Amino acid sequence: MGSQSGERMKELAVLSGKGGTGKTSIVASFAAIYDDKVVADCDVDAADLHLVMRPHASEWQSFHGSKVAVVRSDDTAGCGRGVEVCRFDAFLEKRDPGDPAIVHYTVDALACEGCGACVIVCPPGAVELVDARTGRWASSKSRLGPLVHAQLGIGEESSGKLVTMVRTAAAALAREQGKKLSLIDGSPGIGCPVIASLTGASLALVVTEPTVSGLHDLQRVAGVARKLGVPLTVAINKHDINADAADDIETWCEAEAIPVSGLIPYDDAVTEAQVIGLSVVEHSDGPAASAIRELWGRVSAMLEL
Repeated sequence: MGSQSGERMKELAVLSGKGGTGKTSIVASFAAIYDDKVVADCDVDAADLHLVMRPHASEWQSFHGSKVAVVRSDDTAGCGRGVEVCRFDAFLEKRDPGDPAIVHYTVDALACEGCGACVIVCPPGAVELVDARTGRWASSKSRLGPLVHAQLGIGEESSGKLVTMVRTAAAALAREQGKKLSLIDGSPGIGCPVIASLTGASLALVVTEPTVSGLHDLQRVAGVARKLGVPLTVAINKHDINADAADDIETWCEAEAIPVSGLIPYDDAVTEAQVIGLSVVEHSDGPAASAIRELWGRVSAMLEL
């Protein structure tokens, strides 16, 4: 059932300090367990949730996250002012075939950073900043429910802006359809895309692994969540491959009053599920699937779903 009138839609952001901790596998399992949600794949730099959710009937929308300079007039042939101020060497020169002394300019869109310095120094109207298409996004139906997802262009920046667009669209869709939850597969790390995934969320679930770097990454993400005032809980994936490191993580969490809501054991069934495009809870009743179901029970209780 959808959320009742007056109930606040919740947002769960699932994060990790780096890629490869199993964050997306856990999100996919949550999506399979819980129906009353919209899923937002905010890992736009390396989106892979679609491999399990299999979205279809997508209508891709262009995303314009930056600006690029375009030469609009030939009247400035030979001016050279834009070349002088461009720190990125984005202007390309072409000699006039009729008079080699005259130089015409174009802008290399891949080199241009859209700073606008050339617009200031060149004659009015000679150079213009225009929106650059840096990615695309879609709101799709999938076998596990509604999915809002995106693809950032190769080598493009502004991933934080694209994450914000995906997350905002998912929240709006959840409210429109009366869903109780927006389930966010957040970006790894602690940078701008993570902040965009996390700000204002109801709860952050940080997925870590039992290594020295795993604890360090967890500490960094926890610091970001606390700065943003977002409550958090932790799941240790493959906790049994290094019991001492897992103990260190649990000890640190206890000292910081951060609940550890899940200990997920190593299980070959997780990889087997990935190979056939399923979440592990759909593929197996083994130890990892059971632990993820228990994790969801604790997380959903914290969210009061």
